[in-house]
Amino acid sequence: MSDFIVSARKYRPATFRSVVGQKHITSTLQNAIERGQLAHAYLFCGPRGVGKTTCARIFAKAINCLQPHGAEACNTCESCRSFNEGRSLNIHELDAASNNSVEDIRSLIEQVRIIPQVGRYSVFIIDEVHMLSAAAFNAFLKTLEEPPAHAIFILATTEKHKILPTILSRCQIYDFNRIRVEDSVEYLKYIASEEGITADEESLNLISQKADGGMRDALSMFDKAVSFCGTTLDYRHVAQTLNVLDYDTYFGVTEMLLAGNYVDALVAFDAVLSKGFSGQTFMAGLNRHMRDLLMAKRPETLRLIEMTGTLLERYRVQAEACGVDFLFGAIALLTDLDGKIRQSSNQRLLVELGLMKISGLGQKKNNDLTSSEEPQLPKLMVPSTAPAAATQPTAQTAPGATPTAGSNPTSIANPGPPHPAAATATPTAPAPAATPPDAAAAPARTPRPATSLHRKPLISGTSLSELLATGGAPQPEQAPEQEAAQSVEAVIDPACESKLNEARDRILNLIRERRPRFVPAFEGMVFHGNTITVSVPTVELREEILRNKTGMLMRIAELAGIQGSMELEVIVNEEIRAARPIKLEDRVKYMTDKNPLLTEFRKALDLEVE
Repeated sequence: MSDFIVSARKYRPATFRSVVGQKHITSTLQNAIERGQLAHAYLFCGPRGVGKTTCARIFAKAINCLQPHGAEACNTCESCRSFNEGRSLNIHELDAASNNSVEDIRSLIEQVRIIPQVGRYSVFIIDEVHMLSAAAFNAFLKTLEEPPAHAIFILATTEKHKILPTILSRCQIYDFNRIRVEDSVEYLKYIASEEGITADEESLNLISQKADGGMRDALSMFDKAVSFCGTTLDYRHVAQTLNVLDYDTYFGVTEMLLAGNYVDALVAFDAVLSKGFSGQTFMAGLNRHMRDLLMAKRPETLRLIEMTGTLLERYRVQAEACGVDFLFGAIALLTDLDGKIRQSSNQRLLVELGLMKISGLGQKKNNDLTSSEEPQLPKLMVPSTAPAAATQPTAQTAPGATPTAGSNPTSIANPGPPHPAAATATPTAPAPAATPPDAAAAPARTPRPATSLHRKPLISGTSLSELLATGGAPQPEQAPEQEAAQSVEAVIDPACESKLNEARDRILNLIRERRPRFVPAFEGMVFHGNTITVSVPTVELREEILRNKTGMLMRIAELAGIQGSMELEVIVNEEIRAARPIKLEDRVKYMTDKNPLLTEFRKALDLEVE
């Protein structure tokens, strides 16, 4: 049985050309070698497994090559052979994680003095340099700044922010990037062909996505998948091996949510949980899937998806079926839930609620498509607190006819199925085409008593009265003066201002009970007709009051016995905030004026103001 070598070591790049995904680093180093502009200290930093130590070794090998081909090593001279066989005396590697003391740095400084026997440079590669202690860093400063001409230091780290600024200022810094999924997939294809392994593109994409930009991690997962699947990598088996959800799950759930089918979506989520995945993992994956669909909707953002081949085409096809509003809503909802799920005591219910809300977005999208194809007449909404009898017809008006002057606007019904009681009273004979001028004086039928809508104040009373007057159907145009007169007469209580003044104390007590934060604003409220005007010191308080506007007006109308609409006007006055007491004495006086018992309380407990 031959010795097995993991792919991360077997296919470790040996030349600058074979380094994956770090073109900006390799090109700079090659140019420096060709021009002879070598610095005495380099710092390679970046995520794990992206080629920092590999580039350091290739660089050290190239600058010591006796017969270089441009900036690449020849691999035939004595220096290159000794490096390949692991017996080179010119390249020294130090693991700072286990050699991080001052004594270790002193030993390193002693080695720096030794002149190389073969080649021109002694290269010292210090890995995980951020693990050095502060004392070790300080002991290393002088040597790092002014080393011998034959010494070159290459420091490698994954956490650049932990290194002292005095060290950073003495090095040329190279930041390594995360390896893109496309580059990782291409390199995995090359390795698979070298090893005689058949792999579909979805499998390689899944491995690259899971590796999260690290080539070493991708190669380790590739070896693991090969151990499980053999010489043929199947997408579903690879997903099972890596313990990740496959793309089919997210594509299927998205189709269910688009159709508004939350039942099947919940069943699919239950199947995901039964496989051992957490709700947070599923939700994060679905959020990323929705983001990729949004990116796939436009050609200019398609490159932002880290997918290749047939998988990228699947995203493009499903993105065409998704509306932008649906994707924006789903991403916003899932992102909000992601911040809440860690503190949730019932994570499953939280994710299920999110799926139902997203399916509601999909159902809304479908309803919008249906309504655009089959337009429907608008439905008239009547306040729920009004008696049901108020919505029933009491007289039938012919199309194009003008309602009589004595008729109540609420007596004209919305087009729809007639009420059983009203159906018997409706005449079967056709109505005349027009109403005679004197028809209003002849009471042909006793009208039903008008129903008051004061239990639910109307914020925009004119529009509702207009709808009630027209019954939702087009009517002949009237003069603006007549329309305004009818609207005001129908919904505004003429005694509104006097009733509000009488109920001022009761309104303030109600505000103290229900909304204590609003009390300072409503203490100085002013009444003008059916409008209540209050002043607040900040825009935030104004917005909070307006959010509770409808409910507050309803309670105030019930309290004051007002029949009709009301308005609430909130004005921002920053002078109110400036008038607040600032000094300690002013605050004490302000509190004492508000509550005179505070003085007696201080005397009883012998309290001092501090």
